[in-house]
Amino acid sequence: SNILLDKEFRPKISDFGMARIFHKDKSEANTSRIVGTYGYVPPEYVKRGVYSTKYDVYSFGVLLLQIISGKRNDCFYGAYEDLNLLEFAYELWMDGRGMEFIDPALDDSVSGCKLLRCMGIGLLCVQEKQEDRPSMLEVLSMLKNEIEPNMAPKKPAFSIRADRPDAEQTSCSCPQYTHSSCVDSTISEVEPR
Repeated sequence: SNILLDKEFRPKISDFGMARIFHKDKSEANTSRIVGTYGYVPPEYVKRGVYSTKYDVYSFGVLLLQIISGKRNDCFYGAYEDLNLLEFAYELWMDGRGMEFIDPALDDSVSGCKLLRCMGIGLLCVQEKQEDRPSMLEVLSMLKNEIEPNMAPKKPAFSIRADRPDAEQTSCSCPQYTHSSCVDSTISEVEPR
């Protein structure tokens, strides 16, 4: 089993990067043994045992959203604390409030647009349907600014809220950020993700 350890050698993520052999002309396979770290496994694998080339794309998207937000994937967020991390990111993205999702420790006036771009890419990676997700090559090209995302993110996988019309999607407009104030008197307890 693959196990990701932190600097204290405590286990953090297991069963990631599961290798599967595909024939040249196939892009997916079926498996009877469902393994993986909760929250990083795509819906087609959980529901039908289908392992595809988009498995790692989904896992990468979850990880990317965790990194840029500084938030855990096993908690609930939003005004009513009823949204998982992916739903929370999507709601803020659709409302044009993506900067509220970004970890303030990463926020500066120079990298805001880059972080919003990462958020959009992360949301594309966690789409419900595997055919709506980009390939890892496309993800890399988007991260390197070699290509533009070719579609707006739809509702992410494992969403429990009613559908929103995706047509209302607004694109990232970098100068329109809303910066939150930071209270220096609070102390956050640092814990690994």
